[in-house]
Amino acid sequence: MPPGLRRRTPGLRREEVAQLSGVGVTWYTWLEQGRPINASPQVLDAVARTLRLDAPEREHLYRLAEVPFAPDREVLTRRVGPEVQGIIDALHPLLAVVYNTRYDILATNAAYQDLFAVPETLRIGLPNALWTLFTVAEGDSPLVRPEQELPLMVATLRSAYGRHVGEPAWEDYIRALSVASPWFAELWASGEVVLPGPRVKTFRHAVVGELRMTSQSLSIDGMPECRIVVYTPEDEESREKVELLRERRERLWPPAHESEEEEEIVRRWNAENPAP
Repeated sequence: MPPGLRRRTPGLRREEVAQLSGVGVTWYTWLEQGRPINASPQVLDAVARTLRLDAPEREHLYRLAEVPFAPDREVLTRRVGPEVQGIIDALHPLLAVVYNTRYDILATNAAYQDLFAVPETLRIGLPNALWTLFTVAEGDSPLVRPEQELPLMVATLRSAYGRHVGEPAWEDYIRALSVASPWFAELWASGEVVLPGPRVKTFRHAVVGELRMTSQSLSIDGMPECRIVVYTPEDEESREKVELLRERRERLWPPAHESEEEEEIVRRWNAENPAP
């Protein structure tokens, strides 16, 4: 912007926002007022860049213009900050994990690792729950009833896929998993869609046997494509088995050793998979 008179308050004037965005002042005024206007996503994105809006603010802008909002393409969170990690750690002894919409495992707490052996998943370079469940040997699957659970997970994946159609990362993921698992390919072709929600699932562990757990998905502010999934024991027997797994971990891996091992795994994963 060319230099002008000193202003009393910081920020851009309405006329300046319109000029920088390449739109008329009247059009921009109507947008602010929520009046009916004919806006394209390209014009709205120009306004968002001028105002330096973050994702939630951009979504609100699109709503004002009555234009369907789609998150930035190819932007899918691959990590969480210490605040989110602290939350799921504080949920102990409940099992907690953070997934993005593609079921990448972004963070876990110790209780989740006790049941699902996450370090083993990370070591083979596949920190993705759906991929692991479809490609693991049948006898090694933690799901007691995969014929019930996996179709629901695929339908949940498809509910998010609509926002990423055509994105190379998503298309490559779907294509590769379809090749690796004909069953996934069959379920994907069915077109079923379902949103995340509470469910009762039965898992098996080689040491303690079967556990019945209720899963509940929680949204995360500022991370619209991610959710915390918390698993709560459905009965007293399952609760006792979760406690047995905790005791087993503390006996086999003292806290200091476990922390060093986990840090090394996460460090290697971050090095091989830099955030976009």
